[in-house]
Amino acid sequence: MANWLQANTPPKPDFLLPESFMEVGTDAQFQYLRAWQKKLYEAGYLGMAWPEAYGGGGRPQAYQDIVNAELARQKCPFVPNTIGLNWAGPLILAIGTEEQKQRYIRGMLSCDDVWCQGFSEPDNGSDLAATATKAVRDGDHYILNGAKIWTSLGSYAKYMILLARTDPGSKRHAGLSFFLIPMDAPGIRTVPIRKLTGEYGFTQTFFDNARVPADGLMGREGEGWSVAMKTLTFERGAAGGQAGGLARMHLGVDDVVELARRTRRDGRPAIEDPQVREQLVRFLTEAQGDKLTAARGHIPALCSERPDAIPLSMKLRWTEHSRRLLQFAISLQGANAGRWVGDATAVDGGLWQRSYFNAFAATIGGGPSQIQANIVGERVLGLPKD
Repeated sequence: MANWLQANTPPKPDFLLPESFMEVGTDAQFQYLRAWQKKLYEAGYLGMAWPEAYGGGGRPQAYQDIVNAELARQKCPFVPNTIGLNWAGPLILAIGTEEQKQRYIRGMLSCDDVWCQGFSEPDNGSDLAATATKAVRDGDHYILNGAKIWTSLGSYAKYMILLARTDPGSKRHAGLSFFLIPMDAPGIRTVPIRKLTGEYGFTQTFFDNARVPADGLMGREGEGWSVAMKTLTFERGAAGGQAGGLARMHLGVDDVVELARRTRRDGRPAIEDPQVREQLVRFLTEAQGDKLTAARGHIPALCSERPDAIPLSMKLRWTEHSRRLLQFAISLQGANAGRWVGDATAVDGGLWQRSYFNAFAATIGGGPSQIQANIVGERVLGLPKD
């Protein structure tokens, strides 16, 4: 497998590659990454633990874990259909109908069918229970009206997982329903959103009397909140079942250590500075701790006292660790820290600055760090909501 990756990983293109599915903003980027996912899948290295009946490999999860580790070690490109492979797919396999599994899963794996997510709304931020997009039953269809925002890959998606209000008189969690909808339905329109980095990838999606098939309803009408919460367990990494492949290009502690050897402080390599070395050791310890903690989460005897602590804190820990690590990497660059992508004198072409700004998206998506901290406080530590 390692030899196959060395022989088949596509060469770097002559354009800037995105760091995750949240930055895919050009046709060239999308087609490059889509071709890589399709190649990986056709070689049998994606969806290895998903059922054969739906296009998967039908093998134990350990096979996919080994492939994922090798993809990361060789710094292969990420696979773009993140929402399909990691959130929608596991959800459909867990609670979807047989018809839904047959219809959607194979296309997710091959990247023929790209997925996006319709949760957040312009006026409600992270308050998912305040969803205002309406879905009204009309025979074999639902009529949608409203808007969703931060729909990553919305410009390229064939399908969306959508949370909408089917009971207009309901409030908060009640009266919400969960749908799998086609993005080419009449009345659905996407508008790209330019990010702070100058890249695209996010879109805003508008629904203007859009008619979508009623058979896209997941579960029963009014059960959308529970289905959305189950989806978030996959998005936050609190539940397994993802198809595999890298979800983003990752800069880790080892990369920062190498950067510290190359950058200079007071005429000497930054890594020789005692304060720099101390901080690097802290990051190395934290990264190793997170790695071992994730492994410990699979051994009940080692986490029986607080079994929810590891899965519920995972998203908070890794996103904040990445953000702080990248901020430290920029601080190593001294005056060069202010240089950006395209500046010939920027360290590594401005890679670190771009990665730092992009890291904030991960601390917000799937529930901001503040919400994640509340979840840990309430559900793990038993703290009161107020």
